[in-house]
Amino acid sequence: MLNKFLKTLYNKVFVNIVVQGTKSMVYVEICSSNVKPELITNAYAEFETASLNSKMLEFINSYTKETPYFYISVLDSSLEQGVIPTCEKNRLSYFADVSASEYKCTQHDWTYFTSKTDLYATEKKYHKIGVDFIFSPFSILVHFFKDKISSTLSMYILIEASSLSIAVFNNDKLLFGNHSNLYDISETDGLSSGDLEYDFDLELDDGIDLEDVALESSDIDFIDDFGDIEDLDAIEDIDEFSVHRDLEEELYQATKKASDYATEENIQSDSTKDYLRFTLIKDSISTYYKDEKYESEFIENVYIADSVGVSSELKKYLEEEMFLNVYVRQVDIAVEVCKLSKMEFSQ
Repeated sequence: MLNKFLKTLYNKVFVNIVVQGTKSMVYVEICSSNVKPELITNAYAEFETASLNSKMLEFINSYTKETPYFYISVLDSSLEQGVIPTCEKNRLSYFADVSASEYKCTQHDWTYFTSKTDLYATEKKYHKIGVDFIFSPFSILVHFFKDKISSTLSMYILIEASSLSIAVFNNDKLLFGNHSNLYDISETDGLSSGDLEYDFDLELDDGIDLEDVALESSDIDFIDDFGDIEDLDAIEDIDEFSVHRDLEEELYQATKKASDYATEENIQSDSTKDYLRFTLIKDSISTYYKDEKYESEFIENVYIADSVGVSSELKKYLEEEMFLNVYVRQVDIAVEVCKLSKMEFSQ
């Protein structure tokens, strides 16, 4: 009884942390003491750190010191995370090795998983402020596109600074999911590179609570042979292929320079990043169609939640190269994390 009374005296503070590359975005909402908190004020800050430095700690403490009721939420940034289209424990290992993972079934009959080691590392990194919730990027994706996921068959993509979370839903049923790191393109993709500073031109005219957790990156083949470089190079006498051949040759020559794994330091241009994103999306679609583990149905529509401001060339390339209908929405991930945090609090 006393605890309930005290809660009516203090505002509630929701602190939300999203790490994007070498930066941390912190979004704070101060809300009323109601059962369903109402926003009083908010604040946003960006810090040049992927951990908790003194400036970031000072900023957070300035909002939490006045109340005992504050909640710290973090977006899961583990590379070893994903989703599985079942909640049957005896079938989880059919889709992914979850022996070193924490996992939880959702109310929609599919499972989040993430690395135990990375979860513990996150808790340790923020031990000075504590962590109440760690949300999966797939949680963000599902909530952000809830108006579409419940009624359509489509692919949904959350684009972060250094990763992609990709899922296929059919009327609220998960068919496929994949989480990939932008700077870990495998050699089998023809993109392994320590020298990816080449500025790609993707235009085709002239001349893409700790309980909620998300898929491991995998080495996969291209979806089809539409972009086969050797075949296009052999068709030198057909004029109508010349523009497309020039584009493919440009991309091919650029990626031939690659020799080591791509890193954040040597991938600088936006067009290079968008080409890598296009490659990861193409690879994921290939896995979805070709891997017999997944119940694949033909995809026509792709919905992108863009948190970084990708170029128009990514959308154009997906549409013209892969014949997809692509719709892009801008998303502030830290704000979306806060929405999930308040939903958890209100339950």
